Formats: sequence, structure tokens, C-alpha cells
Amino acid sequence: DVVETEEHYKSRWRSIWIMYLTMFLSSVGFSIVIMSVWPYLQKIDPTADASFLGWIIASYSIGQMVASPLFGLWSNYRPRREPLVVSIAISVAANCLYAYVHVPHSHNKYYMLTARALVGFGAGNVAVVRSYIAGATSLTERTSAMANTSACQAVGFILGPVFQTCFTLIGEEGITWKLIDLQLNMYTVPVLFGALLGVINIILIFAIFREHRVDDMGRQCKSINFEEESGVVDQDTEGNIDHVAVIAINFLFFVILFVFAVFETIATPLTMDMYSWTRKEAVFYNGIILSVVGIESVIVFMVVKTLSKKTGERAILHGGLLIVLVGFFILLPWGKKLPNIQWQEIKNNSIPRTTYTEMLIPFWSLQAMQLPANHTVEPVGCPVTQSWCLNTPMIYLAQYISSDVLIGLGYPVCNVMSYTLYSKILGPKPQGAYMGWLTASGSGARILGPVFVSQVYTHLGPRWAFSLICGVVVVSLLLLEIVYKRLIAFSVRYGRMQE
Repeated sequence: DVVETEEHYKSRWRSIWIMYLTMFLSSVGFSIVIMSVWPYLQKIDPTADASFLGWIIASYSIGQMVASPLFGLWSNYRPRREPLVVSIAISVAANCLYAYVHVPHSHNKYYMLTARALVGFGAGNVAVVRSYIAGATSLTERTSAMANTSACQAVGFILGPVFQTCFTLIGEEGITWKLIDLQLNMYTVPVLFGALLGVINIILIFAIFREHRVDDMGRQCKSINFEEESGVVDQDTEGNIDHVAVIAINFLFFVILFVFAVFETIATPLTMDMYSWTRKEAVFYNGIILSVVGIESVIVFMVVKTLSKKTGERAILHGGLLIVLVGFFILLPWGKKLPNIQWQEIKNNSIPRTTYTEMLIPFWSLQAMQLPANHTVEPVGCPVTQSWCLNTPMIYLAQYISSDVLIGLGYPVCNVMSYTLYSKILGPKPQGAYMGWLTASGSGARILGPVFVSQVYTHLGPRWAFSLICGVVVVSLLLLEIVYKRLIAFSVRYGRMQE
């Protein structure tokens, strides 16, 4: 029997590749300005402080958390081209707004906050992308397609700061296009470049993207999310979704994103406290480490496609969580040597101290934070204001590097397997709304993770912070054991396919 024609197969995969591109551009839209947000904010509105910067960084995830279920639900009932084009258009408009936040005479920081929140709102199309790929691939294709999607997302996060670095050659002043009152400088050109990529993305969606759906065995089906195209109910859609398994995967995904957000956030303050690194050193060295971790993740995304065919997704998810647990367990202070202490209080008020809210800021956005020119020596070491510094052993650099490697291995494994299992559990029914909730849970984790670690680490220290994280991962492993047999594909559950 012919499962599908060659023409349909090529059209289906061209559409999937457009979804890969959409995912890539969505992550570039987040990371392409992250290094320059702080200096640009200081330039346009001197009243803005580090705590407001934390809100600007978080606004992206808040916008995505709100939008994901909405766009996902929309895609269940209308052609996916509609929410995709609208969401990308919102991101394009938000990037243009970001380029003009210097124009108003007051409240500029709130315009920047709005722009970044709208960019995040537009990034809610991740739910539409994932649901389309889930519906347009067979069970045997699903893991590979989901891994490619995550790899495109990871590459976007890696290349965004690279694009930003290239645009710094334009300089802070740049040139002004007086006719439309537009400043073209190192702060605005990246977002305008992102807007241009968004316009190209919309054109490609209209020109190439087509609505496709196949069943779990790869047979061509009518599009289930568009009423005019689906005249009758497909027999393969009959049956109830296992909501216990759905809730379990949502919880596991929240934990996975939560612990990774903690890992990203803690890098700068931890290394400054433990190794007496200056801000510049912490940004530089962690930049190298996390870039390597990003490359490691892309490699893992590729390897896991082959590995899952031999072991199955559930076993790999279990292994990934174990690796993450070991990674955080290694970070616990084990030795006897204490970190260097900042004994002398800084009496010159012009020299800023690291505040709790600065820990909410990813390390790359700290790169532009410059100390005042009138200081002599930047204070380094574990500040005496953190009482745990006086009795908590230091975390050795070998521990930190080993932890980075393990978390960089375990996180992408868990990420891909969560999406793959989730899409298989949902089966042939419309997945837009469900994928929206999964994306929203991940966005919520990226908001709460930094808040959690900034408070616990500052007040109680790394022993408590990483012990609690280990406890959360152990709970996740126990949950996985409890629901392990329920995490099976919809078609397998109803006996239509062999596992």
C-alpha cells in the first residue's frame, strides 16, 4: 500500500522545515538583544535600576506564558497559518517599538518593558510549531523531528548573542535617519534585523507552508484542526487522552526548565563568590562555558534521535533526570576550605554592590554593567553580608565544570523526550491547546527559577539551594516511576499499534 505520494511527502517536510526556521527565529528574537538591554536601558532612561532590568528580562517569559495557550487553542480550530502569521507580525511590531523607545520624553523604560513583553507574546507560537510537527509526523519520525526542533531553538539561543556582537561594530552613536527619527546603532540594528527575519518568515509561510497531517503510521489524513477540510471524524481519533500522563509530563517539563533556569542564573554570582572573579571575569569565563554547553546540547539533540530507537523515550528521560540529579549533587559543598571573604565593607557609595535582583539577570546581560571610573579596586570574594560565606565550604572549580558538563548533557535529553512523549500521548487529536499549556509551564519555570535561587542562595547559601534542587529532581524521578507505564503513545494505548 502507498502510505503517501512523493509529492505529499516533499510538501510535508518542506512545511516542517519552515517550522524549524520559525523556532530558530523565535529564539534569536529573545537572545539577540539580551547582552545590550542593560546599557540601552541606562541610555534611554537613567531612572531605571537593576531591579527593573530583572522585570524586563522576565517580561519575555511572562508574555510567552500568556500567549502560548491562546495561540495553541487558536490553531486547534483554524489553519495554523493564521496564528503563525499573527504571532510573527506581533514580534516584528514589537521589535520596531524597541527601536523607537528612545523617542518619548519620559517613561522610556516602560516602553522597553512593553516591547520585550510583546516579543515574548509573539514567541507563544512555539506551541503552534510543536503541535504542527506532532501532527505532521508519524510515530517513527516524531522523536527525530522534535530533536531537530529543539536543536534549532538551541542554535538560535547560541547565535543570537553572536549576531549582537557583530552589530556592536556599528557603535553606540551610529547614524540617525532623521526623516523617520530612527537611530541606527548597536542597540537598535539587532532588533531591526530580527524584524526583517520575521518578515522573511511570514513570506515563507505564505509561499511554502501547507497544512499536513498524518496518522501514527504515516498515512495521509485530512487536517483535523480545520472544519472545512475534515468532513468526518477519523476513527483513529476515537478514545480519551490519558490526562494523568499529560499532567505528569507537564510537571516534569516544569521541573526540567526550572532547574535549568536555576543553573543559568546562578552561574555569575556563584563563580564570583567562590573563585573571587570580577564581574568581567565571571561574564567572560561563564560565557565560554555556557557556549560550550550550548554546543554540547546541539550534539546531544542529534545523538538522542538514534539512541531513542534502541531504548525508547521513557528510559532516556529517566536517564536524563538522573544525570541532572548527579550534576546538582556534585555542586554541593563537600570540602573544608572556605571561600575568600570580602571582609572590608565598601564605604564609597558610588561603587555598586551586587543586589538580590541582579541575580535574576542572566550572566550575559551583566557584561555591559561597568563600575564607575572613580573606583580603585572592585571588591571580590564572598560578601560578608551573606552570613553563610563564613561557614560554608567553597565549591571547587572542578566541581563546577563537571556539573556544567552533566547538566548540559541531561537537560537537552529531558527537553526532547518530554516533548516527544507528550505529543505521542496526545495522539491524533488537536494538540495546539495542550502544547500551549506545556510551553506555558516551561515559561513559568523560567520566571520562578531565578526568583527561587536568588532568594535561597543569597540567604541560605549553595548547600540549601542545591539540596532543594536535588530534592525536586528526586520527586520528579519518583513521579516518573509511578506513571512510567502510562507514558505510551495514544495508538499503543488503544491497541492500534505495537509499542
